[in-house]
Amino acid sequence: MAKVTLDGSTYEVEKGETVLGALLRHGVHAPSSCRMGACQTCLMRATRGAVPPASQYGLKDSMKARGYFLACVCKPEQDLELKGAGADVQVSAAIVGLDKLSPSVVRVRFKTEREFDYRPGQYAVILRQDGLARSYSIASLTSEEAIEMHVRKLPNGRMSTWLFDEAVVGEKVVLQGPSGECFYVAGQPEQPLLLAGTGTGLAPLYGIVRDALAQGHTGPIWLFHGAVEPSGLYLVNELRAIAATHPNVTYVPCVLKGEEAGEVRVGALDQVLFKELPKLKGFRAFVCGDPGLVAALKKKIFLAGAPLREIYADAFVPSAV
Repeated sequence: MAKVTLDGSTYEVEKGETVLGALLRHGVHAPSSCRMGACQTCLMRATRGAVPPASQYGLKDSMKARGYFLACVCKPEQDLELKGAGADVQVSAAIVGLDKLSPSVVRVRFKTEREFDYRPGQYAVILRQDGLARSYSIASLTSEEAIEMHVRKLPNGRMSTWLFDEAVVGEKVVLQGPSGECFYVAGQPEQPLLLAGTGTGLAPLYGIVRDALAQGHTGPIWLFHGAVEPSGLYLVNELRAIAATHPNVTYVPCVLKGEEAGEVRVGALDQVLFKELPKLKGFRAFVCGDPGLVAALKKKIFLAGAPLREIYADAFVPSAV
């Protein structure tokens, strides 16, 4: 039976149990959210002992080398000495803006105490002072003064309700990260790009499309944003303005319920997308939003001709706590 030591106390980990499960079973507070190894909220560092490679899946090589791992999927095979995520991946921040973008989505802007090295489209964990933690995608450009995230208020969502209804400008939080590979990389300025997402899956796409244009991308860029009803669409005017000033950008909003009005299409996101773009050979694709939609779209985009290595995805896994 392996043991883990954290802050001078040692805890036994039962066979088949994760580090996070053992800590929680012993009454130790440890930040977590999805508990599936996706959101990286449970990031910890092993200062002694080797962690299973599977518990480092998705982490940068530099983080793996420093002993970082995901506690929610780590089933230790030997004794470990642990530390929580450190200053090298965390930075203090203050809320500097709260703007309602729709009846259920709020734009939250943060100002960090020091530089936070990220790419538009990646995600970061927000840690509240009481330890509550959730991850959200970054919609801002690195040239902008504040880090921007879009938060949809969820039923019984502790973090989303706080940010939507209760938080005020000036509140202090900690940002941890960034993580994720869903961002624009320059080098093929004429390659066609496909950006598709539902709900607040627009947040990373909003960052990616503006970043691509800022870096001189000249190839066609198609941005599809889906919602259940028209009220679920947001940043419509901003995206229309981007398309109006950049001839290579096509913005296609769509809804499941409602009537077609202007450029708003009615139908499922994948149906609308493949009606416009039945063949995707040569495309680079970014897909964000509901996990089921992301998985299905990745497969369909691949079957339509896009190379698997050129399909980047960010599934918004709901919190398990």
